[in-house]
Amino acid sequence: MRVVVTRPRHSGERTVRRLAQMGHEPLLLPLAEPVHRLEEAKQALRQTEGAIAVTSAEAIRVLAALSSDLKPHLSRPLFAVGKATAKEAAGLGFDTIVVSEGGGTELATLISSHPASLNATPLLYLAGSPRAAGFETRLEELRLPFLTVECYRMRDLSPDDAVLRRLFVEIRADAVLLYSHQTAKRLFSLPFVERNPEVFADMRFLCLSEAIAEAIPASMRSHVDIADMPTEDRLLTLLIHA
Repeated sequence: MRVVVTRPRHSGERTVRRLAQMGHEPLLLPLAEPVHRLEEAKQALRQTEGAIAVTSAEAIRVLAALSSDLKPHLSRPLFAVGKATAKEAAGLGFDTIVVSEGGGTELATLISSHPASLNATPLLYLAGSPRAAGFETRLEELRLPFLTVECYRMRDLSPDDAVLRRLFVEIRADAVLLYSHQTAKRLFSLPFVERNPEVFADMRFLCLSEAIAEAIPASMRSHVDIADMPTEDRLLTLLIHA
């Protein structure tokens, strides 16, 4: 099956390898790229103590770029969404990593069950922009003090019409993987997609969550599937039925 991967290049290349191992033909189409804010991350670490939370592997890549400035903080507990993010954090040398297999909401609930890790200090959330609100909303509901610092932002990319025509008309992709609400909105606002809705009439759109599926135009929702958990493992199982 020909599968379009809409993730940023670094994480998208990892997904491409997984799809190839599964016997699919992956087609990488990054719709955004990260812009790191190293100084913000460095200052946040210096000015805080205690646990750190990340909901994206991109935040770990920001920390990796800090090099020796990160070393004094590797003993701080790290709470992360997803095995891939936790693996990258372990590679940097973090001593204590607690991983949630759900999304941001599940991570917040998991953090609430580890009160000793917070040490009565606000949790440092190293976040990106834009981002889903679930993690911070749930922390507020649980009355867990936290400080959000944006250590990267995602910059939109606009693929050429020729690239889109090749993927969706000439090669005729069978499915599109969608990992975020923002990415889905970006895809369906591209002029090529808006001008050629018939090209996508039979396309499978595989979404990490219900919120992402809501960004798909109603006229294209006849072939939408949603992962039963917001993890890539569960998303890729949808390809069996796509």
